[in-house]
Amino acid sequence: MRRNGKPSLLLSPNSILANALLRSIDLLRPRVLAMRPARIEFVVGTQINGAPHLGTNLVQTAAFLLAKLARREFSTDTRVRFGALDNAPYEVVLDPETHTAYQQTYYHALGKDKIAELIENYYRAFFDSLSEATDTDYAVETYTDQQATPGFRAEFLRTLERLDDIRWWMAPSHGVIHTRIPCPVCGWAEKRADRTKLAHLDEDGATFTAVCFDHGPYEAHIDPEDDSPYLDLATLYRNLVKERALGRSTDTLHVMMKGGDWAFGCQLVDGALGALHAPPEHMPVRIFTPQVLAPTGAKLSKSLLREHGTRALPADVEPWMLDTTTWPGSTDNYVDALVWLVGELLSDPKHFFRSFTVKELGRLMTARPTEPTIRAHEMGIYKRYFDLIATGRKTTEIRVNDSSRKKIKPGSLIRFRCQGDEVLTRVTRVNRYASFEEMFDHEPVASVNPTATRDEQLANIRQIYPPEREALGVVAIGIELTDPPRPQ
Repeated sequence: MRRNGKPSLLLSPNSILANALLRSIDLLRPRVLAMRPARIEFVVGTQINGAPHLGTNLVQTAAFLLAKLARREFSTDTRVRFGALDNAPYEVVLDPETHTAYQQTYYHALGKDKIAELIENYYRAFFDSLSEATDTDYAVETYTDQQATPGFRAEFLRTLERLDDIRWWMAPSHGVIHTRIPCPVCGWAEKRADRTKLAHLDEDGATFTAVCFDHGPYEAHIDPEDDSPYLDLATLYRNLVKERALGRSTDTLHVMMKGGDWAFGCQLVDGALGALHAPPEHMPVRIFTPQVLAPTGAKLSKSLLREHGTRALPADVEPWMLDTTTWPGSTDNYVDALVWLVGELLSDPKHFFRSFTVKELGRLMTARPTEPTIRAHEMGIYKRYFDLIATGRKTTEIRVNDSSRKKIKPGSLIRFRCQGDEVLTRVTRVNRYASFEEMFDHEPVASVNPTATRDEQLANIRQIYPPEREALGVVAIGIELTDPPRPQ
């Protein structure tokens, strides 16, 4: 049984974390209460070195759904930030003279336009559909763009000041952090950065020396005001710098969305953050999503597929699980199926904070409801207002003009939910105002609430929306029932 009393398709054991939570979204509550952010941003990074598999899309779908839940739970604007990791190695070669391995990133091998094309082909339609299905905005940022920002580069330089304190956390086996700075001529860099050395560090920045197999020795100077040379940091180091930079924001809470296998690596990142004396309010907030496993217990992995092909996986792995662009249906159909699946996982923390085999996920996808999904904007609402809508007496809904409302337009559907009940409406008009007073100067008071005066309604609205929320602007949404009104 679910915690709401409805039968569940899932049977999951209890866990330490699940036992501490009523809902998965509650994991964010301590930081939200401490920080009171103006926005919560769910950050999910993905290598773009091949078609996405089910595990990749599951993390991304969880980010959008959690953004939707957080917006409702904490009355805070939310967004998803997709980080396209275009610094993944495109090609690795050996220097014939020194036998040193060199690599070239996807960005250096393909260029900016081709990277944009890969993102477009693999993810744009998927994210657009997810955005529509969850009422959540998103932004795309490549690693190339990120490493060029002053904030990222300044944070990188700060870590160099404490390099001896963090190097064993970043590289426990040998203490050598791989900082690749590609040759400015050809874009190749030593894979393990064995001969890349920090030559000088002062208030003006850092100077590195490195060796190219084709163009010989070169120097590279890094300072926050210059977006070159390129910084290709090893995975743990990249995450340390990124999370520390994002953690300095005072108005946006960044939530790192990561696959469950990242829980092990994050122990090292946290050790480095501790060595850098990161204050508690700067420590990253992370949510680890369920791992997708083969029957052997190994996760569904791009590297496994690249190195061994599909023959390394069991026969019960369906083709679309390995390359989700081959899903036998439309993008919207695939997204609706994933939204349903991840929604089921999020229905109870016991289901979300665990792992699943591909066979079990295949069973769940087969058991999902077959009726078509009616996509609609969703809004929770108090019972007294829900009843007015359901009986056709309330024909204008008032909200603050946050990011999710900006998608609403005439003809859109809105599903109002209250205490397990729901009613579907169609938008007839959308008017935007600077304040609630201005809104009531133009909208019929009775259409908002036929049982209260203007002053009474203003008082009630102000109890719901504090001044900082009203400052976002006000939207008045005309609505009509899609079905006959219920009896009064």
